[in-house]
Amino acid sequence: MSKPTRAQAEDDLRSRLDHLTLSRKEGFARLAEAPRRIRPELLSQRQLKKLCEEALAEYNRARRQWHANLGPLGTPQMKALHEDLWDIFDSNDQDSDKVKGGIALDAFPGLGKTTAVLAFAHKLHRRVIREEGKFTDAGHERWPVCRVGLTSNTGMRDFNRAILEYFGHPGRHRGTAADFGYRALDCVLSAETKLLIVDDLHFLRWRNMSGIEVSNHFKYIANEFPVTLLMVGVGLEKRGLFTEGSTYEDGVLAQTGRRTTRLGMEPFDIKTGQGRRGWRDTLLAIEERVVLANKYPGMIADDLSDYLFARSTGHIGSLMTLINRGCQRAVRTGAERLDEDLLSSVKNDAASEEARRELELAFETGKLTSRLKSPSRKAA
Repeated sequence: MSKPTRAQAEDDLRSRLDHLTLSRKEGFARLAEAPRRIRPELLSQRQLKKLCEEALAEYNRARRQWHANLGPLGTPQMKALHEDLWDIFDSNDQDSDKVKGGIALDAFPGLGKTTAVLAFAHKLHRRVIREEGKFTDAGHERWPVCRVGLTSNTGMRDFNRAILEYFGHPGRHRGTAADFGYRALDCVLSAETKLLIVDDLHFLRWRNMSGIEVSNHFKYIANEFPVTLLMVGVGLEKRGLFTEGSTYEDGVLAQTGRRTTRLGMEPFDIKTGQGRRGWRDTLLAIEERVVLANKYPGMIADDLSDYLFARSTGHIGSLMTLINRGCQRAVRTGAERLDEDLLSSVKNDAASEEARRELELAFETGKLTSRLKSPSRKAA
């Protein structure tokens, strides 16, 4: 049996990404260290017709996977967020006797919070491994990032256990909350973890005992764990994370806010020239990545600009969902291009579909445009 080529090995590694979980360190590392996905060759309609049935099926399979994984895109929002994250993380490179500043990413759904945070975490993982190696001086495996997802029933014991589950600690099945906490600290110290991501923080029920416990535990982590704590959620300010409050319970919930920098992400705004340029640059990046035989310059960035903004309401998550599903249908039906007729038959998320009509009316009446104004129009 011949030895697989490097390209085949990379394809095999990529194929296993469908079966990983980010709640364990191996899954996170596999995603962070995976080679860049290779874009399928763009074939013309004539070339497609020359493919045998088996070759066409394999080519379409490659395009199916490619279009389902077009991102992450370097949108203006993601670039700005990453600059802030690097500022805070790098400034936390202090001795362990100093409390490290935390981060709270607070934004509405569909704006790419988790995608942006994971993209940053992957860069951080690769940078630390490149600079410091895969093993610590004590001989332990180095895991620069730990990610924990919360649910509505998460208490302190469950939170600590989730950290142990991430590291695969043998003592994650039995013990008290305090036992799990000490073991979690041991994992973080042994692996020299630098970033602890707490995702879906809004799922936590802040006004019950579990919320108070976890909020207090965040303060404990900031004091005792030599990590940068990055919390991600929706409506964190309304849940009292950043305000002082007038009661003891409010004060407890707000303690983390004193050490936490709040960051946000916004949808695309096409009311300004800068906003329209950011929207167009994003569409150009998508257009460049799409692999359809009948694709042409301006298919997305020009002909579908207003339409896509109305369908997505400027939310990157809704936009990428629509593009992905549209490309899948274009390949499957043989249309091999994106246009309004095809995309109108593609369903999108409920929130964007509900809000689209108002935007469509604004575009139809000329009250709103996503297009950059030409020099001649500016002069006029």
